Amino acid sequence: MSGESGIDGIDPGVAPSGAGCVECDAGGGWWFHLRRCAQCGHVGCCDSSPAKHATGHFRDTGHPLVQSFEPGEGWYWNFATNEMYESGPELAPPASHPVDQPAPGPAGRVPSDWARVLRE
Repeated sequence: MSGESGIDGIDPGVAPSGAGCVECDAGGGWWFHLRRCAQCGHVGCCDSSPAKHATGHFRDTGHPLVQSFEPGEGWYWNFATNEMYESGPELAPPASHPVDQPAPGPAGRVPSDWARVLRE
């Protein structure tokens, strides 16, 4: 399905689902970095995060494109082709999680040994 951008898998009119990973927020988990589905706005955690919910969203829905949901980053990743794009269409705001939200995040749920956890 092609969105308003004319690019399959991108709908620039859809707002992000929230300021954090949908599944981690629902289950009390935490993330390293966030990715936003360019088709439906789902915000999920990256593959460096313990739960890898952005990839899970791709597997469940087939939505191939995500954009970084980190402040100051605008790159896209295509799960279907394993390609990175430095830029792409501007998506509906906000373009990232709040600047004061830490990475890893969210505040209060990240274990003190988070770096060790990510290496495992």
